[in-house]
Amino acid sequence: MERKIATVIMAAGKGTRMKNPDKAKVMFEVLGKPMIEHVVALAHSIESARTIVVVGFHREEVMAHVKKVAPQVEFAVQEPQLGTGHAVLQTESYLKNFEGDVLVLSGDVPLLKHSTMLAMISYHRHKKSVATILTAELEDPSGYGRIIRNDEGSVTGIVEHKDASEAQRRIGEINSGIYLFDNAHLFDALHHIDAHNVQNEYYLTDVFQYYWKHHLHVSAKITDDFNEIRGVNTAEQLEEARNVLLQRNSPHPPIVKSL
Repeated sequence: MERKIATVIMAAGKGTRMKNPDKAKVMFEVLGKPMIEHVVALAHSIESARTIVVVGFHREEVMAHVKKVAPQVEFAVQEPQLGTGHAVLQTESYLKNFEGDVLVLSGDVPLLKHSTMLAMISYHRHKKSVATILTAELEDPSGYGRIIRNDEGSVTGIVEHKDASEAQRRIGEINSGIYLFDNAHLFDALHHIDAHNVQNEYYLTDVFQYYWKHHLHVSAKITDDFNEIRGVNTAEQLEEARNVLLQRNSPHPPIVKSL
């Protein structure tokens, strides 16, 4: 029997760089739809058995819209917001008995493709991985976390740019922040991470240290299109996402003249 997929969508953030502090980040629109709606539709398209949106900032607004367009979606509240690991931990009561894989997405990645997610799921299962990271290769990866692999191609480390050696900074493969986990190991690992960092937050990436410590296999699937994994953090990036979707949806995209 095909393994089931559950999708967790992190949508609790404020989006302080979006020039509107009174609106949840994931509610900013791309082609007439809030970003969260694009991501929820993606979860539906891959036939997620359960889709759980983690809400926080202006959660009433987010929940009201998602309930309207996707009544089957469930919600977990993250209050206060203590990082990505803490966000996923809020779904434990929903998924503790779930047998299958858990896809973790952000609510601000409206450009992810159905085909990319299916390829990632297939790769994850073929490799029999405890976790799979979606990655991209960039000519200039400055600022991004680098993916460290061993000779067999398995992932053995994720190093943030500021912590990377000169050799590691020459690595072009970067972490997207999009992950697929075998649920059998996810929450055990989450309960072993801590907040010993400057931000005093629980990072989802810290679960990988637990996996490596226990000799569990982590893989990475490279996407061909970096645009897919780009999060939207500013009004300018919102417009860029709109243009990407326009080009993707039209065989003859319109020429947009500058004002």
